[in-house]
Amino acid sequence: MPGHFEPIPGGGAAVALDDVEISIIRSLAVQLLELIGPGPGGEAFDDPLAELFAEGPSEPPTDAVLRRLLPDAYGGPGGPADQDEAELRAHSSEFRRFTENDLRAGKREDALAVVRTLDVLSPGGGDGGAVLKLSQDESIQWMRALNDLRLAIGTRLDITDEEDTDLLYRLPDEDPRKPMVMAYLWLGGLQETLVETLMP
Repeated sequence: MPGHFEPIPGGGAAVALDDVEISIIRSLAVQLLELIGPGPGGEAFDDPLAELFAEGPSEPPTDAVLRRLLPDAYGGPGGPADQDEAELRAHSSEFRRFTENDLRAGKREDALAVVRTLDVLSPGGGDGGAVLKLSQDESIQWMRALNDLRLAIGTRLDITDEEDTDLLYRLPDEDPRKPMVMAYLWLGGLQETLVETLMP
């Protein structure tokens, strides 16, 4: 089990994490929460209907990571060839106004699930660390959060395709990007084994 998720009886998954790994994942999840933010203007809604009909932003985020996590629905490479750029931007803006708040809320909930499940871990013994056991629903939240974390780190590392990933393995140890690269690759391994536990 060390270093990778394994299925557990009754559904869900488990992984052994040491104290450093727990700290890294928690820190990254908290940073993701800070980046996603509390919602448009940070407002809290007392009326569920007001929240339901609240409009989100119509323009893409300025931060590159948020643009990757909250992409335009239309346009860009592979967009319909029979529509001009202005029309695609208008469709993207309209779509974003009604979907971004929900998308951000979902990503916040996933990242919070990671933090909460790590915060209730009991120490695993004298060598530090613990065994993280996730329910089926928590496993799905973790899978989505790990994906978001990898997208965020990959964006900061300017990873756009598989060739970029191959270059990461050859970075010298003195490269300042090395710790971020190691986290990116490690999270990828965790994500892959978690996906495998969820497959029927």
